[in-house]
Amino acid sequence: MFEDGPQSCKLGPRQNNAGDIMAQKTTPAVTIYRGLVFILALGFWIELFFTTDHSKFGWQFRYLTDWGLTANLIVAWLMLRVSLGLSNKTWNAFVSASVVLGAIVVFMYWKLFFTDPTLVNGDHIMPMHQEYYLHGISQLLMMFDAFFILGAFRNYWASLGVALVIFFGYIAWTELVIQPLNSLPKGSATSGFAYPFLNDMATGPRMMFYASTIATAIVLMLIGWGLARLIAWFRPTLAEV
Repeated sequence: MFEDGPQSCKLGPRQNNAGDIMAQKTTPAVTIYRGLVFILALGFWIELFFTTDHSKFGWQFRYLTDWGLTANLIVAWLMLRVSLGLSNKTWNAFVSASVVLGAIVVFMYWKLFFTDPTLVNGDHIMPMHQEYYLHGISQLLMMFDAFFILGAFRNYWASLGVALVIFFGYIAWTELVIQPLNSLPKGSATSGFAYPFLNDMATGPRMMFYASTIATAIVLMLIGWGLARLIAWFRPTLAEV
């Protein structure tokens, strides 16, 4: 917990040891912001059901990007419920893990995209509004809430645990379900993985890639924890203004 500093250092409305909010609504401005973020996330989440390739098992959920969008949607709804006084739980660890998931999505996507767009998109050209929302805008909107309104990363180990469950869950999903049940796209080493570059990796290199990604997530979790403490030290959250 970050309540060991001066009063202005608190990350959000008063909370108990479990990270639950103590029956305090946020300001109207925060409620409107969270409402708009939720509507935007829901709109893109629904849109992907109509634009995805339905011939491949798993549809849009083959991609880590869409796991990230789903996490953002859930976070947006949970935070809106708090603002409306419908819930007294902030789900801080899940929010923090979702921030790290979003950061990984953005970092990995643009790193691979600027190397070669076909590594992540294959021959598919993603509509511009989807590309920038799914790989930047949605993450920034959630991070603003997490750091400046909610006050995320209160419990590092709980947040890291949730993040690892998500990442290992996606690895199991893509290795044990998606790849065996899909024949496309094809690569030089295997086929069926949603991201084309994975199909150019044998099992060993893929495991190394997963390990490096998880290591990056752990580093990002540490950065997020430190940044949250720094922000909390210098200013109160918008929810208390």
